[in-house]
Amino acid sequence: MAVNADFAGRSYPPSGPYAVDAAMLAAFASAVGSQDPVHTSTEAAQAAGYRDVIAPPTFAVTIAQQCDAVFVQDPEAGIDYSRVVHGEQRFVHHRPITAGDSVLGTLTVDTVREAGGHAMVTTRTELTTEEGEALCTSTSTIVIRGGE
Repeated sequence: MAVNADFAGRSYPPSGPYAVDAAMLAAFASAVGSQDPVHTSTEAAQAAGYRDVIAPPTFAVTIAQQCDAVFVQDPEAGIDYSRVVHGEQRFVHHRPITAGDSVLGTLTVDTVREAGGHAMVTTRTELTTEEGEALCTSTSTIVIRGGE
């Protein structure tokens, strides 16, 4: 396994901040086919009890993957990105990501293991506001394909 197994348990310093605005949330909602007006209309979001438009649940991946890149691009991790396949993504939302949020992401490499000649890496990214309010826990598993 070319991936450095010693990275299991390693956490990286927070990355960001990542500014979230209404236009990016509307664009993401359109891209994923969401018709819910809380993603595109401030008035609809406020009527539903939010301060501004909120992100579709899977929007968190756009920030989490930027955090994952810190690990994937770390030369000591031993990852050949040309061999990476996305395996799984899970989210636990603590509150909706909202237009106006400034988000930080703290990445932890939870596990590095071998399976069938491939490396399986599970990472966890804790997304928070700059003030420390929990937004989302994003867990991702990537597969780094072994040799031919």
